[in-house]
Amino acid sequence: MARIIGAIASSHTPTIGFALDANKQNDAVWAPIFAAYEPVRHWLAEKKPDVLLMVYNDHVTSFFFDHYSAFALGIGKEWRVADEGGGARDLPPVAGHAGLARHIGASLMADEFDMAFFQDKALDHGCFSPLSIMWPHREGQWPGAIVPLQCGVLQFPVPSARRCFKLGQGLRRAIESYPEDLNVAIVATGGLSHQVHGERCGFNNTEWDHQFLDLFDKDPEVLLNMTQADFARMGGWESAEIVMWMVMRGAMPARVNCLHREYYLPSMTGIAVALYEPEGVPDPALNARARELHRQHMAHQTRGAEELEGTYPFTLERSVEHYRINRYLHQLIQPAFRARFLIDPAATFEEAGLTPEERDMIERRDWQAMIRYGVIFFLLEKLGAVVGVSNLHIYAAMRGQSLEDFQKTRNTKALYSVAGQGAARAADWNQDGGDKR
Repeated sequence: MARIIGAIASSHTPTIGFALDANKQNDAVWAPIFAAYEPVRHWLAEKKPDVLLMVYNDHVTSFFFDHYSAFALGIGKEWRVADEGGGARDLPPVAGHAGLARHIGASLMADEFDMAFFQDKALDHGCFSPLSIMWPHREGQWPGAIVPLQCGVLQFPVPSARRCFKLGQGLRRAIESYPEDLNVAIVATGGLSHQVHGERCGFNNTEWDHQFLDLFDKDPEVLLNMTQADFARMGGWESAEIVMWMVMRGAMPARVNCLHREYYLPSMTGIAVALYEPEGVPDPALNARARELHRQHMAHQTRGAEELEGTYPFTLERSVEHYRINRYLHQLIQPAFRARFLIDPAATFEEAGLTPEERDMIERRDWQAMIRYGVIFFLLEKLGAVVGVSNLHIYAAMRGQSLEDFQKTRNTKALYSVAGQGAARAADWNQDGGDKR
């Protein structure tokens, strides 16, 4: 079974990453930051967790307001450092644990959290600033993998402290029901007191920061009853991101041991780091029964679907394993890419790094093979629109039938496609309403 061996709370100000990259360890102004994280570094080196679940928020780097979610779980196999405007930090990508991430995603959805899922997005200082100082990498290798959980706390309304706490409780059920033997640590990032906009810019409240840390450890219920306005009043508007700490607190038992806690206010943000372990040892027998019941709960909605012949659900596993070909076909919504594809498809295959099998399926328009392989249908219809094949032709091919035989199973012989009037290739099948193929 997977188990949560401990939890870390950490600010994620870019100050931390700057101090590390600029080698400020011996500078009097910056040295307290390194000292604060030293016990955490030692704990991670001793405990050697397989996975860190990183609860963070993006700072309008990889997530923009064209599509902004409350909770987005990273399910990819690798995570690179984001360029936030002046070039990316010199850090290697860190591995993701796609299997655990998929399990967590399925579990949270079963618990009625409406999750978003992401791959192929770079992670900004919200994640890498604390990660880089507490989990040293050597020769381009990190000590383990991460699962990033991005919380949308910049565009209001945002999740409440209590909703974040409940999400943490769901995370605990998810992690502890994962069948692989893994040690997991939860890392909550953000805060403490700071405001970085408007005439109140530069606001800090050290007294409140210490009070928050006391309550977080011993009486989190007080914090769960606070509103975003309460957090902003006490700690500055941007400090309201500390609701993300409640995700971690919810994933931990009611009683925890605080092994380390430090606070430092060098400039704009109250920098805090704290380390917690569960208090007490859970009953293995009770836990085993609870894990099995939870896995049954997770499977409830899809139980029996495997008996549906010729049905290939587009699961998180398929999405991750076959992301490359789906991403390639998604580019067909771009006019410039469509033109390149029609002129020289081999060049676009090479650019995307498609395997020989993937190239062959696309070149032969083997719709059935692509579905079985892991391509979602709604990208097949885009490919069909580009190459002049109707949806009905694709449907028939997936069933292993001719168009004529397939149409005998329909109420009409209507043909259609998602292609617009400006399609690059004439759809001969639609001329005069007839099938010319």
